[in-house]
Amino acid sequence: MNEQLLFKMESGTISSYLKYVNSRWKKEVLYYRRFRESKKFLNNNELIHTFFQPILNLKTGNTIGYETLNRPEQSKFFSTTESFYEFIGQTDQVFLFECFLRNLALKRYIDRLHECDEKNDLMIFVNIHPNVLLDNNYHAGETLQLLKELNIAPEQVVFELTEKSAVTDFCLFEKVLDHYRSQGFRIAIDDVGSGYNSLKTLVYLKPEFIKLDKSLIQYIDQNEEQKQLVSLILEYANRSNTKIIAEGIERIEELAYIQEQGVHYGQGYLLGRPKPDITKGNVPELVL
Repeated sequence: MNEQLLFKMESGTISSYLKYVNSRWKKEVLYYRRFRESKKFLNNNELIHTFFQPILNLKTGNTIGYETLNRPEQSKFFSTTESFYEFIGQTDQVFLFECFLRNLALKRYIDRLHECDEKNDLMIFVNIHPNVLLDNNYHAGETLQLLKELNIAPEQVVFELTEKSAVTDFCLFEKVLDHYRSQGFRIAIDDVGSGYNSLKTLVYLKPEFIKLDKSLIQYIDQNEEQKQLVSLILEYANRSNTKIIAEGIERIEELAYIQEQGVHYGQGYLLGRPKPDITKGNVPELVL
């Protein structure tokens, strides 16, 4: 191999390495800046906006509860809510943020309930990362104490576990959930139908509520595969005494179909948008 060719190869290797180092340095700097930005939300809860979206009984039209949604203000490093939560999930701050956001949502729910003079007898659906319930630092007694202070019964609180967050040790997690159920809490599996673990998750964790992902509901009236899958899940739910909540209902045709099939509850823009105040939803009359 001549010296000129060897020199080119060595130069190319060095150039590639320098590009790799530069790219990695930029990623680490960005990570640090985003991490520092995220900590600001913990120190100033005014940067977090809490919304409440109603969940309705599709047979009676009554609002049975609300899902709490915490959305951070847009910033240079977090242009969307999804980007914020995705970043937090990559850090070692998941537990800290989960507790902070959950407590903030519960306190604001009671504050705004008092403002609209509604009775405190509905369910409160709170998103929670499965790993938080397994964390040794998480003490259910702290949550129970907060609920007591807010005059919220544990039976009103439904922990929403996202199906996108993989559960690996189902036997252990089943025991953990039994512990929380013994205290009165109930469990919902969110985003069912959006991932690969759905059936195993439902069988092992035995949730009180199954929330069908909006990808299964949107244009379901026009899609046979979606109809078949929802039918199977609904049959399983009825046999196991589990209630189905259809998410992402936006069209009257979707509502008509899932009502006809006997889906128990619904959530979506057609029934009620997320709002900063407590506002009951409405099931529109079907005019097709």
